Amino acid sequence: MSRSTPAVPLWLAHALRAQRGPVPWSAVTRGALGGGPLLVAAVLAGWPTLGVVAAIGAMFAGLNDRPGSRRVSVSRIGVPALAGAAGLLVGTYTGDHLPAVLLTLTLTGCGLVAGAVSALGPIGSAAGIQLLVGAAVGAGMPLPEPGGQRALAFLAGAAWLLLLRLALPAPGSLAGDFRFDGERHAVAGVYEAVAALLDATGSPTATARRAALTAALDHAQDVLAGPRLRRYAGSAAERRLHAQYAAALPLAEAATALAWAGEAVPARASEGPRRLAVAVRGGVPSGPLPAPSRSVPALRALDDALLRAAVAFDRADGGDLHTRRRSRAALTRTLLGTRGQEYGLRVALCFGVSVAVAQALYHARWYGQHEYWYWLPVTAVFLVKPDLGPLASRVLNRAAGTVLGALLFAGFAAVLPRPEGLIALVAVSGALIPVAARHFAAQTTVITVLVLALVMVGGEPQASVARIGETLLACAIVLVVGHLPMPVRRGGAIRVRLTEAGDAAYAYLAHVLDGSGDRAARWVLRREAYRALAEARGAIALASAELSALARHADGADEFAALLERLVDTTTACAVHLDDTGRLDARHAEQLAELRDALDRRRERVGVRLPELPVAGRADDGARSVRP
Repeated sequence: MSRSTPAVPLWLAHALRAQRGPVPWSAVTRGALGGGPLLVAAVLAGWPTLGVVAAIGAMFAGLNDRPGSRRVSVSRIGVPALAGAAGLLVGTYTGDHLPAVLLTLTLTGCGLVAGAVSALGPIGSAAGIQLLVGAAVGAGMPLPEPGGQRALAFLAGAAWLLLLRLALPAPGSLAGDFRFDGERHAVAGVYEAVAALLDATGSPTATARRAALTAALDHAQDVLAGPRLRRYAGSAAERRLHAQYAAALPLAEAATALAWAGEAVPARASEGPRRLAVAVRGGVPSGPLPAPSRSVPALRALDDALLRAAVAFDRADGGDLHTRRRSRAALTRTLLGTRGQEYGLRVALCFGVSVAVAQALYHARWYGQHEYWYWLPVTAVFLVKPDLGPLASRVLNRAAGTVLGALLFAGFAAVLPRPEGLIALVAVSGALIPVAARHFAAQTTVITVLVLALVMVGGEPQASVARIGETLLACAIVLVVGHLPMPVRRGGAIRVRLTEAGDAAYAYLAHVLDGSGDRAARWVLRREAYRALAEARGAIALASAELSALARHADGADEFAALLERLVDTTTACAVHLDDTGRLDARHAEQLAELRDALDRRRERVGVRLPELPVAGRADDGARSVRP
């Protein structure tokens, strides 16, 4: 039977998709208090241009002000801010002292570095963006202040918003120690995801619920493992949260095993995790927990995990986060490997071409009498980043958002008093950024209004029509360059992620079949396997939503990732069964053998190299032997 064609192409569906959720009022408040007050203070002090740079720093900090713990926000906001300040220094001094050709080559080199750093993860991606934006602004927005003062102003703006993030409590977070409201919500989300998976066991939604549990565990692990001055948790409240997170891991393991079995469980099975979620969120004792039926190994494991959780909630003496830091060698391999090369070359070429075109237009007086040519390369930065979404979706949303934002600003500029009205527009736009972040076009609209208001306060004339033209030109450049052949093989980043996920899945399976009683090591390997799979799934989803010329390089990857997920789920079920009975039954052994054969058939087609898959020995002899 032929596969039905979707009514809407994936690239268009992705462009139209928006996130949902409650309004983040705390982030809205921080956005309103970010760039606007800084700009008021700078204008009153007679330093309007430095105030513009500080407000830009606060704007980028607001873009990186995501839900999570205060500790994580230090690196999530601070590291990109440092990169942006470095970009400003590089852009200012190279723009002042280098001719056009050398300036273009230098900024292209910055694009290569920024693209490679983006392969390290979300913080690396944000740092890469701010490095390039800072370089383009420093070179293409001549200001009276030297580069050092600009960099300090940019850091001051980011530091101001970070201070607001650390100091202001979130609404409804005053129960317990409000400093850890992000950690509490993240850990409670894990228990709620366990309960949701138990409710969905035996239904078609179980797979999606298991993926949601993985996302909740990843988020909680990141939130709790943020940067700290001391190696271990330093307060009783934080140690309690660590203990509560660690107690959720065996519950998640048992729930995954029950979902793998595919049989519905009693309704009261989810009541215990749900009560624990309420206890974590409110900072109160868990109270009595209902015990589920103990008829099968996974239910007995769930019951035991609930008992251990109750003890952990009472003692609150800390717990292992079951995570391992990436070594310097691993980071270097990522930077210099396929992902770093693919990101780096694409970003460098797009950024370099946009800088060259912008300078050509500048020298040809296309911009008129002013000297600002930063908009074209800055737009290209947000369009080219491969981890920000499919290329066609980014281009469509960026073009639509810029046109709408420029037209809105032209209307505001015609009626608002200066600079008071423009400063108020900056404050309102900053407050809208957290809400607009749900859709790239909406976010682009708000940022366009904010930036145009800022640069007008700094002395740039109203140029909405020119900004629309530059944005459309940047879209054309990125669309062309994005589809050009590159020295690196297309889809290499996906294959690398699948290889990493496969290695993690095989290491987890080998540990379980080896019969080791080290549960802490098992949970570390389990977390690494599911996290690697989630990252691979995300990369595949983005690649599949590209135009067909690029999407075809992801063919077969999603099916291969689904097999790996089934393997990790089966391994979890095996671990729970072995804990209870000391041996595997026929169903587990047969499922592992089937998955081994299916992975062997598909990995050559996808181009993934994996080690030999360990497979359990015969189930009827009581052995746990491993054979290649």
